Amino acid sequence: MILLFLLILGGAGIYLLAKVGKKATKKARKVTSRVVSHVAAMDPGDAGEAERMRLDLRREVSITRQAVDQALRDGWGLGELPQLVGEIAMHANQLDDQLSRYAQQSRVSPYVDHATLARLRDQQAKLTTACARIRADLMNDQMAHTASGIDAIQSRTDLEIEARRQAPIPDPLDQIDELYNRTMIDRARPEEPR
Repeated sequence: MILLFLLILGGAGIYLLAKVGKKATKKARKVTSRVVSHVAAMDPGDAGEAERMRLDLRREVSITRQAVDQALRDGWGLGELPQLVGEIAMHANQLDDQLSRYAQQSRVSPYVDHATLARLRDQQAKLTTACARIRADLMNDQMAHTASGIDAIQSRTDLEIEARRQAPIPDPLDQIDELYNRTMIDRARPEEPR
């Protein structure tokens, strides 16, 4: 019985180790890929330029996707902007693959087509510009919303301060009570001889 329990416990331990190992391997591959890209981007030649364009494109798409996701979480009406960012990401992935192949070819062979690099550079510039424009528009909307809220707070603050500065307005009931008390006092006094 004890042996069976130890076997089950050992099997569960091996299973968990395998799961953790797979996740660690995936993360290690991602980190390795990033490090290789950053190191390759330090190359002064065409391959380095292609790698730098890849890194720049990935960063722009990532930042734009984060901005759109944040706007969605905040409840902004974005229309078709999330789908557009998805399409940009799809094109960016295709361009990333093309830049990667170009960088690999230029590292292997000194004979590369410089016109291809110019076209890839142009496409990368268009995608990064689109990302920057989307983020600028989102920032503009956010600033307009914040400004309207700040203007409303400022107006309310001004009204409240002005209300505190004015002399207190007498309560009409207090005025009626005061008039009544005066008449009662006047009635209580004996009439003066004439």
